[in-house]
Amino acid sequence: MEISKAESSATSAMPHPAPKSVPELMGSEILIKTLQAEGVKYIWGYPGGAVLYIYDALYKQDTMQHVLVRHEQAAVHAADGYARATGDVGVALVTSGPGLTNAVTGIATAYMDSIPMVIVAGQVPTHAIGQDAFQECDTVGITRPVVKHNFLVKDVRDLALTMKKAFHIARSGRPGPVVVDIPKDVSFKKTPYAGYPETVEMRSYNPVRKGHSGQIRKALQLLLAAKRPYIYTGGGVVASNASAELRALVDMLGYPTTQTLMGLGSYPASDRKFLGMLGMHGTMEANNAMQNCDVLLAVGARFDDRVIGNPKHFSQNERKIIHIDIDPSSISKRVKVDIPIVGDVKDVLTEMIAIIREGSVKPDPAALSAWWETIEGWRRRDCLKYDHGKGDVIKPQYVVETLWNMTKDADAYITSDVGQHQMWAAQYYRFDEPRRWINSGGLGTMGVGIPYAMGIKLAKPESEVFCVTGEGSVQMCIQELSTCLQYNTPIKILALNNRYLGMVRQWQEIEYSGRYSHSYMDALPDFVKLAQAYGHVGMLIERPEDVEGALREARKLKDRTVFMDFRTDPTENVFPMVKAGMGITEMLLGAEDL
Repeated sequence: MEISKAESSATSAMPHPAPKSVPELMGSEILIKTLQAEGVKYIWGYPGGAVLYIYDALYKQDTMQHVLVRHEQAAVHAADGYARATGDVGVALVTSGPGLTNAVTGIATAYMDSIPMVIVAGQVPTHAIGQDAFQECDTVGITRPVVKHNFLVKDVRDLALTMKKAFHIARSGRPGPVVVDIPKDVSFKKTPYAGYPETVEMRSYNPVRKGHSGQIRKALQLLLAAKRPYIYTGGGVVASNASAELRALVDMLGYPTTQTLMGLGSYPASDRKFLGMLGMHGTMEANNAMQNCDVLLAVGARFDDRVIGNPKHFSQNERKIIHIDIDPSSISKRVKVDIPIVGDVKDVLTEMIAIIREGSVKPDPAALSAWWETIEGWRRRDCLKYDHGKGDVIKPQYVVETLWNMTKDADAYITSDVGQHQMWAAQYYRFDEPRRWINSGGLGTMGVGIPYAMGIKLAKPESEVFCVTGEGSVQMCIQELSTCLQYNTPIKILALNNRYLGMVRQWQEIEYSGRYSHSYMDALPDFVKLAQAYGHVGMLIERPEDVEGALREARKLKDRTVFMDFRTDPTENVFPMVKAGMGITEMLLGAEDL
C-alpha cells in the first residue's frame, strides 16, 4: 500500500467515510498514518525483526525521512536534540529486546530534562509475551521509571487512539518521553481505519495551564515590595516558549536574574541584569544573590542539588519564595515555598505582566539601587577570569571564548557532552536566545553531543551546529560519524582533549587527595585519522595561536563534518566550584582556594 504525500493530504481534508467504505489497514500502515497526521518529518531508528512490518510501511511512504543510526541510544539522543532545538515532539523507532534496552539511556536523558518524545518499540508477538521469546524484554516494566507514560498495544484496533494519546501526553503539561510498545502481530494484523482521532480526552490526565489569579496577585504584591528581589529560572521557561514573557517581566521590573544550566538563553546573557548561571559551577554573583535575596521568584526550575547545594545551608537565610511550575509535584519537593503557582509558565508570566501594567505599584527604586550595588560588588570579583598561561598550552576556556566571539552574531547551535567541557561551554559561551544550548542536564549523559548535533542539523540545515565535547565523552557515540556522512549533516566537533576524564580527575584532585584512579586516558585514538576514516575532515590543534585559524577554516567547510582535536591543558579545573555537601556561597574560586 502506497502512503504518499498526495494521499496523506487528501485523507486529512476529507470527512470520515461511512463504515462500509472504511479501508482495512495493517497496524504498521496505521502507525505510519498516525505519524503523518502528527506532522512528523524525521524518525531516527534501527531495524530488527519485531519492527520489520513497520519498516516495510516506512518504505512505501514519502512524507517522512528515516535516519538509520549506528546505535539505538543515538537514535533517541538525535530525536531528543531535534525536540530540544525545535520544540516539536521527537520520534525514535527501535526493535524489541536489546533495541529497547539500548534506547533506555536516551529515554532517561529526555525524561530528566522534560523533553517531548514518542519512542515506538517493537515487541514479540502477543502470544509470546512472558515466554522468554527471542529478543523479548519487559518494555513497560523497564521503562516505567524513566518515562512520562508508556503503552503496550495488544489490539490493533487501539493503535490509532494510543498514538494520539502518546503525542498528547508527550507535549502537554510538563513534557516528557512516552513509549509505545507494539507487538509484531499487532503491526501485521488488519483493522478498519476511519482516520486519526482529531481530539483525545483522558479523565486521568488534565494538566493545568492557567495559574490561580489570586495566587498570582499575592505573588506580585510580595515581589513588588521586595528590597532584594531575584528571578531564578530554569528549563521550564524554554519548554513553554516563554522567553519573550520572561524578558518583558525582567526588563519591566529591573530585577537581577539567573538561569540554570537548562535555562540558559531564556534571558540574554549579554544583558547586565543576567548574573550568569548559578549553582555548583555558577558565578559568585549569581550564587550570592540566590542566598541573600529577600524575595525569590522561581520560574520553571526545581531547586535541584546542583543549584542550591546543601538544603540546610540554603534555608539558613530567611526569604520568601514564589514558585511557578506546571508540575505540582515539583513545588515544595526540595525547598518549602511560600506562594505556589501551578500553571504553564507562559500563561502565568503573561498574566503577571498584564497586572503590573494595569497597576500603579512599582518596585522601590532606592532599595533596588542598593541591592544592585551589592551585586556589582560581587561581580567585580570577576570569578570567571582564568590564567591564560604562558602561551605554550591551549586553555579550554579560550577555545570556547573564541568560538563565541566568532559566532555570537551567527545562526548557531551549540551542543555539548558531559564533563568539564560542558561547564566551560555554559560559562563562556554567552547565549542570548533559547533553544541554542543543547545539553544533558539532569541525567548528565556522556555521548549525547554528536547525536544531538545530527538531530539539530537535520532540523536546521542552514544553521551552524557545533558540538563541544571531550575525548572521553565523544567516544561513547563516535560511531554516529558514519550517520553524519550518510545523511549529510555537516557538524563541527570541538574536542577539548586533555587526556583525562576531566571532571572525574578534578574531583579526585580536590576530594580524593590527587588519587587519580582510572581517570587518565592513555590509549586514545588518532582522532584526525579516525575522522578521515569516517569520510570527514580532521584537524589537530596544539598551539593557542592556531585556535582561531582552525575554527575559521572549519567554518568555511560548510558542507563537511570537521573534527577539531584541541590539545588542552590537562591540569585545568572548572571554577567556581561548590564541593559536595557545601552551600552555594561556599565556593572555590580558583586553585588558591584548594
